Amino acid sequence: MDSILFLIFAAISVVCGVNLVLQKHPISSALSLVGVMGSLAVLYLLLGGEFIAMAQLIVYAGAIMVLFIFVIMLQNAGGETRGKKRLWASYAGAPMIAAIIGIGAYLIQHAVPHTAEVTFGAFQHGNPFDIGTSLFENYVLPFEITSILILIAIVGAIVLARKEIE
Repeated sequence: MDSILFLIFAAISVVCGVNLVLQKHPISSALSLVGVMGSLAVLYLLLGGEFIAMAQLIVYAGAIMVLFIFVIMLQNAGGETRGKKRLWASYAGAPMIAAIIGIGAYLIQHAVPHTAEVTFGAFQHGNPFDIGTSLFENYVLPFEITSILILIAIVGAIVLARKEIE
């Protein structure tokens, strides 16, 4: 049952990710990103990471996506306009994508060492104590740098939006 649920939510994640790229309007893309984040939370839950699954839902699917939507609204971004379509791109696009996927699959198959299979629920170190200990002992600097970068991005979006209004 776990394998079937994993495949279903992995497919949902991939479909939402492709939809995110193909959408013409930024709000629609942001909503597709919510679908990706929600399905990733279910995948984390299936793999035994209850804490990271809830953090994924609360922080990314909730707070960060609200922030993205506010920034998109502040930018007053409209729909994407289509440019002139190149004839060679229509014929060369599909073979080039197939070649890139083939090369990537070959490299992954031959360059990545084989490891043991994943067993669902076998990981037991995803509790809040272990995560908090690791975060505040090993990853304090990256955590703080990330929060500062997010703050800079918010201030930059507000400055850009304010210049357009004036």
